[in-house]
Amino acid sequence: MKKYWLPGLLINMMILNVFSQQEKISLWPNAIPNSQKSDEKEVHDSNDILWITKVQEPDITVYLPSKQQATGQAVIICPGGGYEGLAYDWEGTDIAKWLNSKGIAGIVLKYRLPNSKSVKVSYKAPLQDAQRAMKLVRFHAKEWNIDPGKVGIMGFSAGGHLAGNLTTHFDLEGSFEKDPIDSLSARPDFTVLIYPVITMKKGITHQGSKNSLLGENPSEALVREFSNELHVQPNTPPTFMVHATDDDVVPVENSLLFYKALVEQNISAELHIYPEGGHGFSLALGKGYLQSWTDRLYDWLKDLNNTNKTEK
Repeated sequence: MKKYWLPGLLINMMILNVFSQQEKISLWPNAIPNSQKSDEKEVHDSNDILWITKVQEPDITVYLPSKQQATGQAVIICPGGGYEGLAYDWEGTDIAKWLNSKGIAGIVLKYRLPNSKSVKVSYKAPLQDAQRAMKLVRFHAKEWNIDPGKVGIMGFSAGGHLAGNLTTHFDLEGSFEKDPIDSLSARPDFTVLIYPVITMKKGITHQGSKNSLLGENPSEALVREFSNELHVQPNTPPTFMVHATDDDVVPVENSLLFYKALVEQNISAELHIYPEGGHGFSLALGKGYLQSWTDRLYDWLKDLNNTNKTEK
């Protein structure tokens, strides 16, 4: 029996080694900008998925691959939840672990939600946290064996809107006291959007996400500001997108609008549209060839990594 038990143990130790390097870091160890005191408490509900609401202390949880496997790439992951909550494991930690299996650092962002009583201006908080997360990862890049020029952002559903918002508003100035970390760039080197909310336009947006972020009667100026397809610029990073045609929660037109805007600005863009899959499929395990979307993403990330090496 020993000759079978020992290899199995070694394999398990190797797997644990890949996924054991975790670290949680507060985004704002001192004063959280755009916040106010309240009696609200953060809520973690665990049923089929870990659902986090009323986020009080935004942070990142860092999942690192072993140094032997590391490619130097890192991805900040924004879970979805309609800007009302975070599907934290389903569209967060599960994704980070998959990225680790490919030698890529996965960093899960627990961002503030606009409906929290602890937030002053609702629509500013998520983007502030995403900007800070990008800068924080670059600040720790050497320590975490990450190339600071290979840090991307990834988002699912409303988290896709946040990732798209950072992609198009990374240089938006914040009105808070800055520290040395804030001198670093918040521009993602690449963007991954999975069944994302892109626009705030009526009839195309996900109305729940729009209401949560902007309120039920936002001004036209706010609608335009948070319609990410209207803010693609020549310096917008290359983008990979996945959507299902039969998504009846976030219409596929969201991804089509963003893809069109990227192409018009000559930004490298890749869009995969599957005929079936609905919404919220995460890794799509057991869902036929839909689950191959992660293979397509891995191919894209490898090509991106090789292209960066060639350019350097």
